[in-house]
Amino acid sequence: MLHTQLPWWIGGPVLGLCVVAMRWLMNERLGVVGAFTNVIDTVAEHRPSFGPFGFMLFGIIGGGALFAVLAGGPDFHGYGWLTDAFDSTALIVGILFVSGVLIGLGAKIAGGCTAGNGLSGNAMASPASMVATATFFATGIVVTLLTAALF
Repeated sequence: MLHTQLPWWIGGPVLGLCVVAMRWLMNERLGVVGAFTNVIDTVAEHRPSFGPFGFMLFGIIGGGALFAVLAGGPDFHGYGWLTDAFDSTALIVGILFVSGVLIGLGAKIAGGCTAGNGLSGNAMASPASMVATATFFATGIVVTLLTAALF
């Protein structure tokens, strides 16, 4: 049986290589919001084919689904207080789905996501991405400390 998470020492270098490959081969930034936008635009404009970002999004979804199947099915454990507080898998899936939609909506409204800023923006030494990434991390640390203190 597979581990439920890819080790950081594999995932990190692979993501870094993806950033370099996207920049070198297509002169594009790596970002999931761009992939999602490509799929929505392609469907809305009735274009016959998705661009490379659309296929990247399908690859992320397909890769996640394949990993879940190979690992013996989806595992909704290890989400900290969420899985400690709720016993219902359906409720946990619902909370995660709504949370993901809200995060995606916020990223779309903001014009980019944390991953795109953290990976591609910092790799290009963008001052705005560096400030944004520092803000993401600082906010995450503060929220984690507040959540630990309250629960």
